[in-house]
This record gives sequence, C-alpha cells and structure tokens, in this order.
Amino acid sequence: MKSYVIHLIRHGLSEGNLKGQYIGSTDSPLSEQGAKEIRRLKKSGRYPAAQRYYSSPLSRCTQTLSILYPKAQPILIDGFSESSFGDWEGKTAKELSGDPVFQKWMRGETGEIPGGENGGHFMARVCAAFEALVEDMMKEGATSAVIVTHGGVIMTILSAYGLPRAKFYDWMCDNGCGYSMRITPGLWMRSQVAEVYGKLPDGSESSAAVDEARRAADLLWGEKEEKSE
Repeated sequence: MKSYVIHLIRHGLSEGNLKGQYIGSTDSPLSEQGAKEIRRLKKSGRYPAAQRYYSSPLSRCTQTLSILYPKAQPILIDGFSESSFGDWEGKTAKELSGDPVFQKWMRGETGEIPGGENGGHFMARVCAAFEALVEDMMKEGATSAVIVTHGGVIMTILSAYGLPRAKFYDWMCDNGCGYSMRITPGLWMRSQVAEVYGKLPDGSESSAAVDEARRAADLLWGEKEEKSE
C-alpha cells in the first residue's frame, strides 16, 4: 500500500533567538551562527530529499531550507507561521519581568498573551494547513515532502497526529532538527494519525537544553493539571 512521508524540520537560530527575545510572528532572519550550524548539520548528518518542499513564509525558515536544499523551490504556507507573541514580540524575559501578566503566564496561570494569537486559533490554523497539505499530496500522488517551519508548529502537528502519542512539549527539538512521519491512507482516513518513525538529521539526539526544557514544561503543566482535577 502506498504511504506518504513528511519530514518536519525546525529552522536554524535567528537573530532574535540569540538575543533571547520572544520571536513568533516577527520576521527575524537566520543569524550567521544559525546558518553556520545548519551547514554543519547538513555536512555531518543526513537530510532526506523529497518530491515537494514547503516552508513557513518567515525568512528564518526559507533561509534554512535554501541551505539544506539549494535547488528546491518551496511552496510557502502561511498556516505554518509561528504563533504571535503580541505585545511581547521582540522583548526578553528580563524586559518583561515587571509585567504581572507575564509572571502569571510563566507560572502557567494563564495561557493568554496580550495582543497575541489565541492558542486554540493557532492550533486550528496549523492543523488545517497540515491536513490540506496531506490531502493535496494524496490527490496529486506526491509521496514525500519536507516542511521547514517553527518549533511550535512542529509540536502542534505531532501532538495532534503523531504516533506514538505524546504531549506537546515532548516533541520539542533543537534548531535544524526535527522528525520524520509516515502516513498510511487507510489509517489517516480512519483516525487521522501518522507514525513518527525517526529524528532528523539521521542519528541526531536531543540536547541537554531540550531535555531540560521538557522537564520544566512537565513540571509546570503537570502541576497545573493536578490542581484542576
């Protein structure tokens, strides 16, 4: 039976990332350090080729894709843009330390960001874009695709459709890394799930920073879930 393979890759470090800024919808370009790291990963690892290439329209994603796949002509998907941090865009945690709403958000007491994109809306648009992409692949007969996008988008897609099932933050990955998933038409049509079968680049392992972020997220959201029971 025909199956469809989709590779999800997170963009390299942007200028805003290096400054410790909250960068979502801001078009912060790939930093020189980020570009250098993507080239290193490309040389030392393996990024699979595909029949189709997709990208968030933000430059840190299109620039990452152009390094990894210089001959590709990507299709830009607005639905794969990162969520907006609203009033906090471009600011650091230090700059926001005196904001009581920010403090509540850090403690997990509120999921709303002033002027930012609602979490439910973000998930709905990412999922709608992904489902449309899968439908188009099946319709056109393209069996492989690469999507270069943002960490939040990757975590949303895999927490919604990935097997084995895992929480949102369990799918966190380093810049330039990601996951490969396999879609079987029958299973997709019946349950809208897909097998996550590998990490990118081939043989990559989660960094200590990602593991620590996952532990922090589990502590934060785990405590919140227990209090709501």
